[in-house]
Amino acid sequence: MLLIDCFRRPSHELQARKKQSSKEMVGMRKLYRDPVKILLLGAGESGKTTIIKQMRILHIQNSYSFDERLEKLSDIYENIHESIYELVRQVILLELEFDSVSNQRCAEYILRMGPQAPWNLSAEYVQCVRRLWSDSGVKRCFKRSNEYQLIESAKYFLDRVEKISVPGYIPTNSDILNCRQTTTGIQEIRFNVRMPGPLGGGLQEFRMFDVGGQRHHRSKWMQAFEGVHAVLFLISCGGFDQTLREDPKQNRLAEGFELFRGVWHNRFLAETGVIVFMNKQDVLEQKLLAGKSIRTYFPDYDDYVAFADKEQLYDELTRTRSFIRSRLVDITNEPPRRTSHLVGRKRTCYFHFTVATDTQNVRTVFNDVHSIILTKNLSKMDLL
Repeated sequence: MLLIDCFRRPSHELQARKKQSSKEMVGMRKLYRDPVKILLLGAGESGKTTIIKQMRILHIQNSYSFDERLEKLSDIYENIHESIYELVRQVILLELEFDSVSNQRCAEYILRMGPQAPWNLSAEYVQCVRRLWSDSGVKRCFKRSNEYQLIESAKYFLDRVEKISVPGYIPTNSDILNCRQTTTGIQEIRFNVRMPGPLGGGLQEFRMFDVGGQRHHRSKWMQAFEGVHAVLFLISCGGFDQTLREDPKQNRLAEGFELFRGVWHNRFLAETGVIVFMNKQDVLEQKLLAGKSIRTYFPDYDDYVAFADKEQLYDELTRTRSFIRSRLVDITNEPPRRTSHLVGRKRTCYFHFTVATDTQNVRTVFNDVHSIILTKNLSKMDLL
């Protein structure tokens, strides 16, 4: 009878395991039930809206319908016209010359149209754009685009103007990702992400919010702070030689550093995970290959190079990336502005090198972001 009783009576260890398992199941159900809220922050033109578009492409079936793609054509036409119109203006302002009288006439034709894009791309218009885009004076002007405000997708669309002008053209995912639009309000996207097998599988709802990054839109940021699980902060590494569209005296990368400082020390985000997307790595690489250097705009880069050489970081791209990251890390190591809400707590900031227009890169990085958020949520529930 003693032996039978031993089998019939659950041990204290077994009871504890059942209790823990029950607790985990409740925690898992809560984890699935509550949507994960992610807030995208960063200066204007840092790539936030592109990340929203990527989430739609990656996680929503039939991400852009036929009609929605057609609606994007007007935005693409605006990007094409804004690019060539600004280039022609700057050729004149920078006192450069066009290759020929016929190209000069094309420039006058574009200027007479004004800044408003045409409602369709006529054969005459496309021919003028192609001639101007091949003009050596315009090319020299394009190389100096950090001296004025030109959208970064200018080359992408001007290279494709003839293809895009064909009747019946349907914008591709790449066209949509490269299309520039200013975010004026708060954009929200909802999508589901499959949970890892060890956590029981299933789908987790994500809600991602994009708010305007230019200075006059930042007053709206506070409206989106409540209940945020993670902040994705985007900083444009390729903007190290450019100034803000709204303030031509302020360097874009310097603005990004200051904006990150404000987000990191914000008391309303003290309990929120922060993940930094060091974005536009492709633009950064292109500029460095063209002979530009970040030291022209950040003299302390020379001091960092001496340190980097000791760490055997001899490649200029690697050095520059590491320098930008070190500046951000230094901000996270600053003492809190208000010690009351952070005393004794250690916060971790995660960094990723990204190209927001590259779907595969964003897919890989977002998988890491998903794991980081899951780990933080499970830790808060004492399930890890």
